[in-house]
Amino acid sequence: MFNGSELRLRKALDEKTPIIGSWIQTSSPTCAEILANAGFSWLGIDAEHTSVGIQGIEAIARAIHGRDTALLVRVSRADTIEIRQCLDVGAAGVIVPMVETAAQARMAVAAAKYPPDGVRGYCFGRMNDWGSNFDEYAAAANNSVVVIAMIETKAGVENIDEILAVPELDGIFIGPYDMSGSYGVPGQTQHPHLKKAYQSLVDACRHHGKVAGQHIVNSTPEKLSEAVALGYTFICLDADIILINQSARTAMETARKSFDIK
Repeated sequence: MFNGSELRLRKALDEKTPIIGSWIQTSSPTCAEILANAGFSWLGIDAEHTSVGIQGIEAIARAIHGRDTALLVRVSRADTIEIRQCLDVGAAGVIVPMVETAAQARMAVAAAKYPPDGVRGYCFGRMNDWGSNFDEYAAAANNSVVVIAMIETKAGVENIDEILAVPELDGIFIGPYDMSGSYGVPGQTQHPHLKKAYQSLVDACRHHGKVAGQHIVNSTPEKLSEAVALGYTFICLDADIILINQSARTAMETARKSFDIK
């Protein structure tokens, strides 16, 4: 069943109020639990670029169940079965990469919704307490499950109005690095062409009443304030591996200075 964290995520997306999460790029339930305890409102498992599989996703779902953190999964592709499995093991929604057309967005939404709104298959699973709350979950799922499209290419930018017009699509999440390659300026995520594209996406979201998401790496208060000012409300801070890396390096730097270790 949908718990308080998932309902708060849905409320924030509906009301376009800022909500802060982070990526999970390890298969460690412990890392996810630590980030949940830190107060992130949502965590997104990266199943596109990592080795985290469906069993790892289920283990992480168990680890943060009952906490004030909703679980999303960035699936590897817009695949009906993969989206269905992620939701069945307890994810509150999916983030779908490389969406370039309205047809792809419609397929992703349909995969996440039960009939008559979609093609998601029914089953007993974690999401409905192994069948104990089958009817209650099925009745609430279509209005509660989150679907976010990642816009990562020039084609996605050009088709954004058609993509955002897809009913039940909650919003978009911008992929700046892949987009920079698509625009012919690999790695130049702050190139003027990219900045113009970002703003056009945020403006389109505002026009269609959908949320715009951004990943902030090496986050600072200034970066956060800028993101909110630009119109982003679905915010992802760093990732578990980045936060661990930063913390470890800071600890060692402090120790070296304290003991005068070169």
